[in-house]
Amino acid sequence: MIELIIDDDLDEAIQSNIVGIQRIQEAFDATFQCLNMKPVNIIVCIRFAGNDAVQTLNAQWRNKDKVTDVLSFPMQEANALNLAEPLGDMILALPFVLQEANDLQRDAAAHQLHLMIHSLLHLLGYDHIEDDDAYIMQGLECRIMKTLKLHSPYPDVMV
Repeated sequence: MIELIIDDDLDEAIQSNIVGIQRIQEAFDATFQCLNMKPVNIIVCIRFAGNDAVQTLNAQWRNKDKVTDVLSFPMQEANALNLAEPLGDMILALPFVLQEANDLQRDAAAHQLHLMIHSLLHLLGYDHIEDDDAYIMQGLECRIMKTLKLHSPYPDVMV
């Protein structure tokens, strides 16, 4: 089950850009297919929030007092995943994400899908702190986006 939460303080113009649940499900299905995983029913919560809410969470949980595009909050240990249990939460700073898509000259829906794929990989235990891990994670993101016939989020990464 993918639960969507849309903060009340997001105006209608911003909310009208939220990618549809069917496309999110397709992106998640492509992610699991790429990872050779076959979950029956994943449990993830996706929150679309304002920039201030994400900045507050980023400061609280990562000691970075600035807005960021997406935050991931895994609910399980990476080495002991149970796909029948909730994987965790992801929170997108929707105004920031839409501006970022515009600045990068990317389709807003495709950019949101990339960030959700990125976040889902975090919920599954992937990280990009070390260069080797970043290379693996970015390669997966590129491969999943290619499967979905969307832009390459990291044009310099070969898949």
